[in-house]
Amino acid sequence: MPSFDAKDYKKTSQTYQPKPPYIINALKAFIVGGMICVLGQLITEMYIHWFNFSEKDAGDPTIATLILLSALATGFGVYDRLGQFAGAGSAVPVTGFANSITSAALEHKSEGLVLGVATNLFKLAGSVLVFGVVAAYVLGIIRYTWQSLF
Repeated sequence: MPSFDAKDYKKTSQTYQPKPPYIINALKAFIVGGMICVLGQLITEMYIHWFNFSEKDAGDPTIATLILLSALATGFGVYDRLGQFAGAGSAVPVTGFANSITSAALEHKSEGLVLGVATNLFKLAGSVLVFGVVAAYVLGIIRYTWQSLF
């Protein structure tokens, strides 16, 4: 009986693995991500024309609406199916972040409102917010130093 090492096993197993359809996956991600962005633009136009927001002021309620819609879609299981189909296309920053926070909270709802939902809601959000604050601080220091020198 011949013995196989890790290299032989990996080489042999790769010959039997199907190749991922990169082009089709990229096309799905592009189309779904683009449609989410089109939805965001339509919501912005709705706030501008129906509620008399300025173009500058319509951004905040648009983001809040996209967060609400993606949280509801996550709760009803629609966003998960969209993510399985589109892959990275469903991870458009606002909707993908809202999906990940909502799904983390829903996974632990059996543990209770405070210890389950609230605690797990901020596991992901906390690290992202900390990274954002630290990155903004570091870039602010770099910009301040650059402007002081020149």
